[in-house]
Amino acid sequence: MHALWMLLASLFFASMGVCIKFASSHFNSFEIVFYRGIVGAIFLIAMTRVNGVSLRTRMPMMHVWRSIVGTISLTAWFFAIAALPLATAMTLNYMSSVWIATFLLGGALLMQGRNAPIREQGPLFLTVLMGFGGVALMLRPTLAEHQVVGALVGLLSGIFAAFAYLQVAALSRAGEPESRTVFYFSIGAVLAGGVGMLFAGVTPWHWPSALWLLPIGLLALFGQLCMTRAYSRGATMVVANLQYSGIVIAGIYGIVFFGDQLPLMGWLGMALIIVSGIAATVLRTRTVPNAPAEEH
Repeated sequence: MHALWMLLASLFFASMGVCIKFASSHFNSFEIVFYRGIVGAIFLIAMTRVNGVSLRTRMPMMHVWRSIVGTISLTAWFFAIAALPLATAMTLNYMSSVWIATFLLGGALLMQGRNAPIREQGPLFLTVLMGFGGVALMLRPTLAEHQVVGALVGLLSGIFAAFAYLQVAALSRAGEPESRTVFYFSIGAVLAGGVGMLFAGVTPWHWPSALWLLPIGLLALFGQLCMTRAYSRGATMVVANLQYSGIVIAGIYGIVFFGDQLPLMGWLGMALIIVSGIAATVLRTRTVPNAPAEEH
């Protein structure tokens, strides 16, 4: 039953994507990242004080690296949401599980070389091939619509989300509480967004368009809190697989709010990526049974 918190988290993240798509008509990606970080940082300062959690850390460089890769992933994802159909952008970002499987496979082959047992690496290799086959099917209609840049940036968001996931797992093993990790990530988002705004420019606030910025930050935080509860109290593999319900919700949102239309080939590609992600999650869970959740 606790795993069902992930369904609520997926609803929050998909709803955040809707707000980002509306806000992207008025603000650039760096501005959205900046304001999302501010809302998150303020909320987490209050939450950690109430819960008695200190924000001091003994491993600042680990947080710096997590903030760098996480902010790159976040900025790329926000850009992809603005440029692509919502479900397509969500799917490319959620490919992080497939990318982690790719890293695991590459690491095993480098370490063991020709002596790597084919039977052990075979399922991982098939998972990776299935994931990239899904990308080829899904992006074929996207490329036809001259959205090449958005598609490539969406793939980039998934790659860096995988790096961020691995770093969050390392921080968790080092004993860092989730709220502290998310706080420093929010600070990194504020800094990166602020630097990006120096080059991309700052948009004057106009009401009511500026109101989109508040729900983006709040929905992201609510999604993280629900996801954290799901992973801490539910079965890890069930929770991780329920995460892909966000793609379905995003697809419904895209059709209802934005008139997004994907051909059958695009939906088949999306299904392939979901199946490959679930398979990669199973393999990952066997390796790291209590791995923490990914963040947005």
